[in-house]
Amino acid sequence: MAAHKLCMIPGPIEFHEDVLQAMATPATSHVAPNFIPALGESIELLRQILFTSGQPFIIAGSGTLGWDMTASNLVEAGEDVLVCNSGYFGDRFGECLETYGATVTHLRVPIGESPKLDDVAAALKTKKFKAITITHVDTSTGVLADIKGIADVVRKESPETLVVVDGVCSVGSEEIRMDAWGIDVVVTASQKALGAPPGLCVMGVSERAIGVFKNRKTPVPNYYANWNRWLPIMNAYEARKPSYFATPAVQNIFALNVSLKQIVAQGVEKRFAMHKEASAKVKKFIDDLGLKLVPTSLEHAANGMSAVYYPEGVVATDLLPKLAAHGIVAAGGLHVEIAPKYFRIGHMGISVTEPERGHIDATLNALKASLAECGYKGAL
Repeated sequence: MAAHKLCMIPGPIEFHEDVLQAMATPATSHVAPNFIPALGESIELLRQILFTSGQPFIIAGSGTLGWDMTASNLVEAGEDVLVCNSGYFGDRFGECLETYGATVTHLRVPIGESPKLDDVAAALKTKKFKAITITHVDTSTGVLADIKGIADVVRKESPETLVVVDGVCSVGSEEIRMDAWGIDVVVTASQKALGAPPGLCVMGVSERAIGVFKNRKTPVPNYYANWNRWLPIMNAYEARKPSYFATPAVQNIFALNVSLKQIVAQGVEKRFAMHKEASAKVKKFIDDLGLKLVPTSLEHAANGMSAVYYPEGVVATDLLPKLAAHGIVAAGGLHVEIAPKYFRIGHMGISVTEPERGHIDATLNALKASLAECGYKGAL
């Protein structure tokens, strides 16, 4: 691969050479004999990665399309949805739901905190919610939500409520077990820990949620996102038959197929463990430098990224260009209330699972050197 600055943001992440090579295939029909099994196999591999017997979807679009699919297919106008809101992406998911007529209740937590199970239980007692949404890792804060614990609470307090997980920044780096944990929807995208270029919305939907969709009383208020159009497509390709509604992103799916096969070959359990180990290393380094994480506790800090407050006297326009000069691209803050106060680095995918590449060490060394160049005494 040609030399370039390492993209160590919370997605897009660095991609394996074989994944990039798959993107470089010649123009290929979406009903070509070599494409049909690539999409069909990818659907099957997602079941292994999400630990589900439900229905995966792989559709051209960003992770945001998964919000539209959830809101338009599973929630009807006037129905109540509880949004567990731990940052920027909880706000945005709520906006999407309201666009389709849902009545949204936000369960907000202070910046850096994770939704508390007792608060979720109390909120569920207030009214009948069609669904609850949880941002598994809010990319704006680096906060990790306890989706297993929340799903347990939902089953106890409101078993008919659908459990929806925004896993855009978690699938592939954080533990998710859809069926065992009673999760109905997981929304993600290709460019984060699934290790493929941007361009694909990826979802897992439980059999229960598909049943809710099929029994809805009103038409789906969306054309492109309508599962009535996409379910036959997914089913056909999994049966290794061509079908058509809208042209799939052929090269992106070739690339995703390569990455999914790598993930399954390595072992999903091993991948969970490696991301935890890498995260612990990064966060210890940050702590040793005297820096403070945005998450208020390591117990609810994401394993695939770290959100870090700038030390006193250092600002984004000082640190980020210096990191780039050392060959590392990091991200600035995103949460509107604290955006100028912190930065974010990603540690997902091959940067973690192939430590011989040296991505994590290069990032940490560059961070220390850049802070020293900013005059931060803790790095000298």
